[in-house]
Amino acid sequence: MGKRTKFPTVFWVANSVEVLERFAYYGIYMSFGIYMTELGFSKGDLGVVQSIFLALSYLVPLFSGTFADRYGFKKMLLISYLAYLPAILLLILTQTFSGIALTMLTIGFAAGLFKPLISSTVRATTDSTNKTLGFGIFYQMVNLGASFGPIVMGKLRGWSWDYVFYTAAATVGLMFIITLLFYKEPDRELEGVTLKQKFKDMGEALSDIKFLSFLTLLGVFFWLPFWAFFNVLAVYINDYMDTAALYESVRMVLGTGVARFISNQDGGVWRLNAEAISHTGYIIIVFQLLISRIFEKRAAIPSFMIGLLIAASGFVVLGLSVTSINGLVFLGVFLFAIGEMISSPRIQEYIMWIAPKEKAGLYMGTNFLSVFIGATLSGIYTGLMGRFESAGHPEYIMYTLTAHTLLGILAISIFVKIAGGFQERTE
Repeated sequence: MGKRTKFPTVFWVANSVEVLERFAYYGIYMSFGIYMTELGFSKGDLGVVQSIFLALSYLVPLFSGTFADRYGFKKMLLISYLAYLPAILLLILTQTFSGIALTMLTIGFAAGLFKPLISSTVRATTDSTNKTLGFGIFYQMVNLGASFGPIVMGKLRGWSWDYVFYTAAATVGLMFIITLLFYKEPDRELEGVTLKQKFKDMGEALSDIKFLSFLTLLGVFFWLPFWAFFNVLAVYINDYMDTAALYESVRMVLGTGVARFISNQDGGVWRLNAEAISHTGYIIIVFQLLISRIFEKRAAIPSFMIGLLIAASGFVVLGLSVTSINGLVFLGVFLFAIGEMISSPRIQEYIMWIAPKEKAGLYMGTNFLSVFIGATLSGIYTGLMGRFESAGHPEYIMYTLTAHTLLGILAISIFVKIAGGFQERTE
């Protein structure tokens, strides 16, 4: 094997910005359900805001590459920060539903502009000798920010919600300074297509009814319960579990220092911050390499189905954690994370490898539509959780998500059996 090419400075600058952006994004997103609940909004109101927030986050990246071609990565990064910053600060000033919805829509738009720019920078600054390591570093930066954001913001909101928003705004401000001073536009091949051409190319890819049907099934039966998990779990833990008992569980296993770092004191009682444990980032950091190695030689669709089945078992355990032992929540999150680590990378890899070689980027772009479908519809389950809560059975939301995921396994199995699988390229 030849010598690995050294990463240029802009690679490290881009990854530094990525970890900061994920810190701010997930810090707000994972805490936001608790924030709206404390303001007195219904679960239905929260679901609407979550849907529009995620919809913009995953619709805008479809077109960001075209703008980056025209204006450059650096300018588009700075524009995304200029959308991020005032929207985050407005959360301090507005507490009306329309005001909150508008600010979260703007944050989703900013995140959508930002999302493909750093991964594109990593792609532009790596070659055949270092691309695997480069994208591995990038993926770890994503999960590092996504893990520490909710932990830190959960701690801060115990003192004041304003501290959460000021910290997120300061983080974006730091990103702006780093990008302005140190980000150097990388040499790259331009995508070189107009928005009109991009729509035309996407229409061509989606004119394949079999492929479009497959993307729709993924959106409805994979990405929808996937995003519903992240939408509901922090509120589910905060509202329906004994977070003081969860604090004691963590203290006994990891010690007082760790337990207090992810908890806040309320009336003299230490309570675990729900958002600190209601995500999968910290689990992915530890186990993704192992899971990838276990499944790398297995066929994509069977591996994907196994991932869905394990995720469904996680939903079952999360349902039981409310009605039996609250500590089961840790097992439930772990099982869902294992399912995510198996299914998410494999299905995205599968879509990339069924595309004609010259259209791999286009097919991966259409995959955003699949994510968009699931993300946009996912807020429905937040509202449904409110209805189950009113009926005295909030745990039913997890059993409903279990049934949804199992139905997805059945639907995709039937689709593959009737329509046949897709032929993967060998190179």
